[in-house]
Amino acid sequence: MRRDHRPLWLRNCAAALETWYARRYLHPHFDTIGDGSHIARPWGIHPHGKGITVGNHVHMSSSVSQDVWLTSWNWIDRDGRIDIGDFVLITPGVRISSSTEIRIGRGTMLAGNVYLTDSDWHGLYDRTKECGQTAPIHIGENCWIGDSAIVCKGVTIGDNSIVGAGSVVTKDVPTNTIVAGNPAKTVKQLDPDEPRVTRMNYFADPDKLDADMAYLHGVMLKGNTTWGWLRSIFFPRNTD
Repeated sequence: MRRDHRPLWLRNCAAALETWYARRYLHPHFDTIGDGSHIARPWGIHPHGKGITVGNHVHMSSSVSQDVWLTSWNWIDRDGRIDIGDFVLITPGVRISSSTEIRIGRGTMLAGNVYLTDSDWHGLYDRTKECGQTAPIHIGENCWIGDSAIVCKGVTIGDNSIVGAGSVVTKDVPTNTIVAGNPAKTVKQLDPDEPRVTRMNYFADPDKLDADMAYLHGVMLKGNTTWGWLRSIFFPRNTD
């Protein structure tokens, strides 16, 4: 299908269903969740454990083939924590597993299939040992973690930094730094004086943003009809 054939009323109904489902079945699994969060396909978001908090205007999305897993390990004297800051973007396939603490700063973006883990999960010599070695992960503000990257235990990533796709991060990343590779190494420094537009700017006026998005959906779906949508499903054409 080359474009969305849904009529606007159907798109709005689907969005309302997602909002209702998220509030009814997903929000109660978080310790706290802020205002203005948007969760696409919330039935594919799986929080498990105590100590998971979500800030304001966070966007999470799963897809048909890729769910999102947020897991904190709670066992006897150990409680993991996952703190997701305001304006964070979490895309399909992301996994976050904590037995100590994982903190994600405001405006950070996690691309598809990113994995954050603050534990080895098994001992080096005793494979039955719970969790193994652990150390917190702290990701700063306005960071961008690329597709399929892995951030390992004990890593701190500074504000504005970027982790390249497929990288394995085992050591701290300074502020305003791009790293890539396995293990990840510095490939470029960002100019700290260069003006930046962040997700915080994107949500500076939430009401205007909502109005703009509603207008864009109206434009993109203009002229779509219920019968045309049904026809595109059951009798697709190469012009669809």
